[in-house]
Amino acid sequence: MPGDVVLVVDDEPQIRRVVRNVLAADEVRVLEASNGQQAIDLAAAERPALIVLDLGLPDMQGIEVCREIRSWSSAPIIVLSARHSDQEKVALLDAGADDYMTKPFSPGELQARVRAQLRRSHLAPAAGATQVITIGELVIDPVKPSLKKSDVTVHLTKTEWELLRTLLKHAGRTLTHQQLFRAVWGNSSGDMQQYLRVHIRSLRRKIETDPVRPRLIVTEPGVGYRFENEP
Repeated sequence: MPGDVVLVVDDEPQIRRVVRNVLAADEVRVLEASNGQQAIDLAAAERPALIVLDLGLPDMQGIEVCREIRSWSSAPIIVLSARHSDQEKVALLDAGADDYMTKPFSPGELQARVRAQLRRSHLAPAAGATQVITIGELVIDPVKPSLKKSDVTVHLTKTEWELLRTLLKHAGRTLTHQQLFRAVWGNSSGDMQQYLRVHIRSLRRKIETDPVRPRLIVTEPGVGYRFENEP
């Protein structure tokens, strides 16, 4: 969004330059940090609307920076990393990151993801927890609760409602299997991926136009699920 402040954290000047040039088209003000401590200090002082964070920093791990900033800021954090493992993605998302891109990255895709995160962060309070939501043929009222698809009432189980509410509350952000399981089942034991797979499949059958090719509840393979309210 024009006028927003975005903090770019990377120890490579050329990467910072690429990201700065990508964001220039959206008329945001870009701050730059080359290490973790500088990033934390700038984030605290300037309160950026969004943070683009590299993991390979010279003074501390990027995940530590992410965890520290997330403890007092709700600004979206997009991670850039050369590491590709699912375990890495899960760890970052559990630490509070909102999105994850691997290097080398597409400038166009980065711009689109930054725009999407900024757009969602400006929708306050977050749509999903308390507001009636209309997405295509769906009308969802999480408070009543009620769900209609093409003006026909759809019944959801208590577990499906808890799952849908959690996904809606964090729309646009990938939630890990563990985050979703804890939100819905608390400290219960069991095969969380299997539980989620069964209930996600059932929920998709009820809300997706084509459950085989879901556009609302998106799977992030090996990581978790994300609700796309702009499919």
